Amino acid sequence: MTSTKPTEKAELAPSGSAPSVALHAGTSDPRTLIMRNLQQSGIYVAFVALVLLFAFLTDGVLLSPDNITNIVLQYSHILVLAIGMVILIVAGHIDLSVGSVVALTGAVSAVVVIQQDYPWWLGVVAAIAVGVATGAWHGFWVAYVGMPAFIVTLAGMLLFRGLTLQVLDNISLSPFPSQYNDIAIGFLNGLLGGQGYDAFTLLIAAIAVVGYAVSVFRTRLARIRYQQSVESFPLFVARVLLVGAVVMYFAWQLAHSRGLPIVLLILAVLVIAYGLMTQNTVFGRQVYAIGGNLSAATLSGVKVRKVNFWIFVNMGLLAGIAGVIYSARTSGAQPGAGNMFELDAIAAAFIGGAAVAGGVGKVTGAIVGGLFMAVMSNGMQLEGIDQSTQSVVKGLVLLLAVAFDIYNKRRAGATR
Repeated sequence: MTSTKPTEKAELAPSGSAPSVALHAGTSDPRTLIMRNLQQSGIYVAFVALVLLFAFLTDGVLLSPDNITNIVLQYSHILVLAIGMVILIVAGHIDLSVGSVVALTGAVSAVVVIQQDYPWWLGVVAAIAVGVATGAWHGFWVAYVGMPAFIVTLAGMLLFRGLTLQVLDNISLSPFPSQYNDIAIGFLNGLLGGQGYDAFTLLIAAIAVVGYAVSVFRTRLARIRYQQSVESFPLFVARVLLVGAVVMYFAWQLAHSRGLPIVLLILAVLVIAYGLMTQNTVFGRQVYAIGGNLSAATLSGVKVRKVNFWIFVNMGLLAGIAGVIYSARTSGAQPGAGNMFELDAIAAAFIGGAAVAGGVGKVTGAIVGGLFMAVMSNGMQLEGIDQSTQSVVKGLVLLLAVAFDIYNKRRAGATR
């Protein structure tokens, strides 16, 4: 069989999709190349444009060190939920209960630590254990009973909200001890010194940028080796440089505020771990295979029920972690905690490039989508825009993101 040498003008593979064995024919049409490249990197461009817009409208307040730190602290739990949600969406499922699970896990932790006076770390373990149990509950009904995830998790949303009210006895519990609160509002600073800034924060950011560059370059080489489509090399370099510049500027601002937030370190570990899991493991490829073509995945020997069960368990695990982070940030547990969190997580996944039909999506895309929503919310708050208008804008952004995905699919089908 004669091999075909891949070209940088080949058609873009969907971001985060299961590997394809077909190598698309190249094209020299600049407009087509731009459109294909935009489909893959559009969210990054849109995110930078949004940041610049609100930086201008707020006279630079958006990018001030203290405000950037506040964005990290206020929206980290949503980013954790978005990681699990994008994996579910890739597999063709969804979870409407994560907000209620966040409330329940925070409530359990509060009862253990505040009411029963156990050590703070035991509350963390209890919350995560409860989160895993809720995920196993959903996974059983979806994977082994065969019920649609939409119905199962809708029932879970009501069930776990009711359990939260029972656990808390309809009252709020506070405060948590300082060690527990540090999970969400603590900082690492002064470890390496620095004149007016925290050098440790800059070092960690630099390591992260180098790691990202090496990872995406290796991924590109692997795609070329297996004759898969890749983006143009200039765009690839520009994307890496843009991401690196944004991360280092972000770190520079944090270094001039209170240092490296502990919750940001937790989030970074999760992003790296799940990025590697989804892109470089058999389990990750099976998730994409199930979402891309369920029948083909089944015929290929993928244990669909097992995979579906464990991705719901994973969602419960991350919801438990998010519950710990949120309860630590608020230093307590409230019956109404977690309200609408599921919609924020779903929006982050879709804005970040996940496909409605499944099979496409990336953890990094979901994180950027979550940051997009966070910056948009924060910017509108700084501008004094009322809550009702903010909801309207968020709804329109989500609608346009899904419409863009559908447009891309129709356009790709028309050109074949």
